[in-house]
Amino acid sequence: MLPFLALGGMCGAAAWSRFKRPVDEDEDISSTVQASLSPTEPPIADSLRIDMIRLELGFGLLGLAGGENPQLAEQIKILRKTIAAEMGFILPSVRIQDNLQLDSDRYSLKIKEIEVGSGEVRPNRLLVMNSKGGMPDLPGEETKEPAFGIQAMWIDVGLREKATFKNYTVVDPASVIVTHLSELVRENLADLLTYAEMQKLLDEIPRDQQKLVSDLIPSQISLNAVQRVMQGLLSERISIRDISAILESIQEGCGQGIRSVSLLTSHVRTRLCRQISAAYTGSNGYIPLITLSSEWEALLHDSIVGPPDDRQLAIAPSKLNEFIVRLKVVLDQAAAMGEAPVLIVGGSIRVAVHAILERLRLATPVLAQTEIAPRAKIKTIATIS
Repeated sequence: MLPFLALGGMCGAAAWSRFKRPVDEDEDISSTVQASLSPTEPPIADSLRIDMIRLELGFGLLGLAGGENPQLAEQIKILRKTIAAEMGFILPSVRIQDNLQLDSDRYSLKIKEIEVGSGEVRPNRLLVMNSKGGMPDLPGEETKEPAFGIQAMWIDVGLREKATFKNYTVVDPASVIVTHLSELVRENLADLLTYAEMQKLLDEIPRDQQKLVSDLIPSQISLNAVQRVMQGLLSERISIRDISAILESIQEGCGQGIRSVSLLTSHVRTRLCRQISAAYTGSNGYIPLITLSSEWEALLHDSIVGPPDDRQLAIAPSKLNEFIVRLKVVLDQAAAMGEAPVLIVGGSIRVAVHAILERLRLATPVLAQTEIAPRAKIKTIATIS
């Protein structure tokens, strides 16, 4: 007993002495640092991450994203599957979050943290549009559909049957937002195809086609150049789902000594002529074409300057304005005929003409003559003279 009592007394004295001694400054700093690194606080590196796609909602729209019926989340899942099937590219996850700085019924769509579009919806109402044009003949709040700018009206839910009877298009608020998101995403697919996403696409190619990838990259072309070719296709809404055919076309172009990304993209587009022609064939079974007169073809061709990979259009402003005016007149006439035409030009000026339409925010596709499949049915509906 005596040895244990002595040992216990010594431990008790030491503990009392330690308790009475002031805390060392170094130990205090250490404990503060330990507290600051608590696992409950997210790492600072998290603040550097960028959301590829983000949908911000005002307070009044939060019910569309949560609760018992999260309509937005379900429709976004369907959208991602649809774009994957159509374009051959899996969208990054869409982050949905609240933003109290927005008006209650407003939403904002951001890609890489930069706003690309916004709009307003009425969460407890329905959006009605007249497919024949004009404002629907119903009581409600006049507005414009945010994705396409069509005249529309917000009506009470109780008027759904009346709107359907009049053959109006009836859309719920969540579908309005997702439709707007779909259009903005399609316009910015090229920006979403990052280097990492490109690598992921190549890694997911079937095993029996991996030899093509290993033979092509990096011995004949870099991964970055392949990414830029794919971005060039996506920027004009050409699907990259048939990635094997695209890689074969790139390999063929490299074998012919083509090194310019722009020329490689044109070569790939020519090899995808069947796919492109099928995409622009209308319900009538033909591709409606708008052509250029020989004078405009020659003028635009002579105005192209610069190296092969950076060709620019250098044309007198007066002539450019004249071309734009005549182009808009022809496009308006085609729209009045109910046609969704394709502008067909010579391969040497296709990129320059597409750049003109892009600046004017016109969605009319511009194709080179070699991008129309030989067996495709075509119909020339107008000529820009």
